[in-house]
Amino acid sequence: MSDQLGIRLAHFLAQAGVCSRRQAARLIQAQRVTVNGILGQHQQRITTHTAVQVRLDGELVRPQAPAIYWLYHKPVGVDCRLLADDASSLLRRLPASSHCYPVGRLDKDSRGLLLISNDGALTQRLMHPDFAHDKRYHVTVDKPLSHEFLKTMARGLDYGAGLTRPCRMQQLAEQQFCITLTEGKKRQIRRMCRHLGFHVTDLLRTDIGELSLGQLAEGCFRALTASEVATLTQLKHA
Repeated sequence: MSDQLGIRLAHFLAQAGVCSRRQAARLIQAQRVTVNGILGQHQQRITTHTAVQVRLDGELVRPQAPAIYWLYHKPVGVDCRLLADDASSLLRRLPASSHCYPVGRLDKDSRGLLLISNDGALTQRLMHPDFAHDKRYHVTVDKPLSHEFLKTMARGLDYGAGLTRPCRMQQLAEQQFCITLTEGKKRQIRRMCRHLGFHVTDLLRTDIGELSLGQLAEGCFRALTASEVATLTQLKHA
């Protein structure tokens, strides 16, 4: 799409870090968005080369700074919810001016790889339930594994939230396994294990798609490499 034609209003809101495009469409439908004082329309295009004021609930929406893509090694105890009044919130660890947020979550009592970005379009793509990208975890439980446990986990089970998708399982030690999921139900691994009589004592996410935790130290951030960003861009437009 050429710069002269601009981008659709929902896309503009997503690029500005307000929300995903899907959520932006709902805001436009609810008549909460104006362009130069007139109610915004779904098909309306916005160009950043001309003087234009887009407002959400009366607040000016500014075009966002260049896209940010970070990896973060989340420790146990950090809450992925961005709550300003919570000392354990991830929000306390992000630069105040970045307008970034986690693409997906890890439970407060889990640790490992998080993708942090201000790219609303990417978030919408990666979080969509139809987009089955791999997420790999190393999991330690409270007692020795059994062949039946590994087989049942791999083929999928219903612990009360619907049947889980088949997944890849690999035993790493007597009480540790690697699991690769293509979905992200709330506390899924812990609930699957509990349904089969096992308690998770440690859960580490090591990979999201082609992104790997590698040697990134706990509690630290790093920017994605150019090749990693290129891979994400391909996913966003796939």
